Amino acid sequence: MALLTIAEPGQSAAPHQRKVAVGIDLGTTNSLVGVYRNGSLEIIEDEKGRALCPSVVRFHKDQEAEVGYQALEKANLDPQNTIISVKRFIGKSLDEIKESVHKIPYELTATANNLPVFNTVAGGKNAIEVSSLILKKLKQQAEANLGDSLYGAVITVPAYFDDTQRQATKDAAKLAGINVLRLLNEPTAAAIAYGIKADQDGLIAVYDLGGGTFDVSILKIEKGVFKVLATGGNTNLGGDDFDIALSKNFEKLFKLEELKLNKTAQRLLLELAINCKKHLSHQEAVQLETLVEFNLLEQELNKAQIQLPQEDFTITRDHFNSLIEDYVKQTLLICRAVLKDAQVDKEEINEVILVGGSTRVPLVQEKVEKYFARKPLASIDPDTVVALGASMQADILAGNQNDKDFLLLDVLPLSLGVEVYGGLVEKIIPRNTVIPITRAQEFTTAQDGQTGLKLHVVQGERDMAVDCRSLSRFTLKGLPPRAAGALKILVTYQVDADGLLSVSAKELTTSISAEVQVKLSYGLTEDEVLKMIQESSEFAALDLALRKLSEAQVEAQLLVQSVVQQVQKYGSKYLEPKEANNIERNVNRLLTLLEKYKLENLNVSSLTNDDSQRLKEYANEIDFWSQQVEVSTRDFAAKIMTESIKEVLTGKDINEMK
Repeated sequence: MALLTIAEPGQSAAPHQRKVAVGIDLGTTNSLVGVYRNGSLEIIEDEKGRALCPSVVRFHKDQEAEVGYQALEKANLDPQNTIISVKRFIGKSLDEIKESVHKIPYELTATANNLPVFNTVAGGKNAIEVSSLILKKLKQQAEANLGDSLYGAVITVPAYFDDTQRQATKDAAKLAGINVLRLLNEPTAAAIAYGIKADQDGLIAVYDLGGGTFDVSILKIEKGVFKVLATGGNTNLGGDDFDIALSKNFEKLFKLEELKLNKTAQRLLLELAINCKKHLSHQEAVQLETLVEFNLLEQELNKAQIQLPQEDFTITRDHFNSLIEDYVKQTLLICRAVLKDAQVDKEEINEVILVGGSTRVPLVQEKVEKYFARKPLASIDPDTVVALGASMQADILAGNQNDKDFLLLDVLPLSLGVEVYGGLVEKIIPRNTVIPITRAQEFTTAQDGQTGLKLHVVQGERDMAVDCRSLSRFTLKGLPPRAAGALKILVTYQVDADGLLSVSAKELTTSISAEVQVKLSYGLTEDEVLKMIQESSEFAALDLALRKLSEAQVEAQLLVQSVVQQVQKYGSKYLEPKEANNIERNVNRLLTLLEKYKLENLNVSSLTNDDSQRLKEYANEIDFWSQQVEVSTRDFAAKIMTESIKEVLTGKDINEMK
């Protein structure tokens, strides 16, 4: 008996009709577009038979922008209007870019929320607009080659792209007229390309070192199911850093460190470093004078009456390795952390996949092979493997492979939580949870008569909200003024297959609700991603002590609030003067401690694990005096309870209460 294929209304394809869907790798240095057709994966080449499209855009005053090779060729002649490595700008503030990118040859201004804008002869252009032009060129390239309009595309992003960077990528695609079928993490796409090809089960480590980003993911492939066990990375580490390190070394070598170079000379220095790096990938030494960029640089410096030293400039591979060794070490530290998160030993890894053009650097290959004790897979070009995997996924999502037993289970890179009373973080979705995912948790009000609830959405691994990344704040208004704890508020976090988050809150007794699509002002800083995970382990003892102190403070505040209310209401009726004085003394002592040990008075950001014991002692002191307040009010509470019961029972027949 044959199975029926079920599709959404209006979405089913006619018999033998395929929807044209492609995979796009929007890279820092180069971008590609691929397709699955005639039973195989292939990269769609441009009109000159070139697979790679440089991620470069050059703007003109009175004509269309140039994209790709044409723009790259003029980069050193017009550096201010030629935008290179735009992926490193997406989702970052202007301040972060100035700190992380060495000697930017662009004139940048900031919008009201500090997002960078490139000042070009064609006007102000942001990273989304620049990226959209690259995507538009790839779309046109695909449609010309395939002879049909594009139904949609799967676009790849680094696994550690945050919500803003993912949303910016989707916005760029929309601006380019592309229907995004899915955003797919780059390491996952690479594993698809190899998994489909090799048709084997097991554990795979994907080491993805591109021009501007680094990711590593541990995947388990079993019977057509691709499950990401853990992922990690750095959104500001890649081959560009190798180039910058080498160009800085050239400045020192050429005695240019103290000189203010023009933008063209800066660009030529960087291009010299890039070409030198490429040569050192297949030879042991490079004589710089033999490279065309060196001669162009010398000519440019001569115009400014700057003379290079008259000597032999030879760069060896060993020297280059010494410049980049620390960057490679950083990637291996991330590998170790991700293996730990996945609860997998290095020895259990069946295959290691190298992705990204920067893995062509011999030192990278040597270190990865030594770390994992196995030779990495290299049968698919590291530049094209991501686009090929995305192409396979695009064809499936377009409905062209209904017979394919194939499932992707990606994960969330960082925990998502909400700030609760006392500045603590309640984690709603832990990191490395498979997405898409919806999780809900019930909360209540902390004060009597509370008519609104402020929700603070945070991202990170620490226990205190102040140590995590703030994502969004919104307010649930119009709550009925009831006693503390009487209302039931369901907070729901939903992360879609693209890794984008939405948060909603609903009061269950009244159905009052509010929701927010989480959109950040800008993305993570250079070190923030790594710090979030590293600090969660490094400051574990401190976080535990802070949580204990905060919980003690919250409980004490609620106790004081309750006691003060009861004394005001029933004190004159049930309390003797001596008893009232004892309660007042204990409450005041507790209030003094709460003021003394307030978190804002402790300068939390400067605390270390060495302060943990002191914080525990503060918490114990608050707990002790909370107990004293409870002991001193025990008889008072009993009297109130007795009288309350009497009032309820007065005039009632015992039989009526059965």
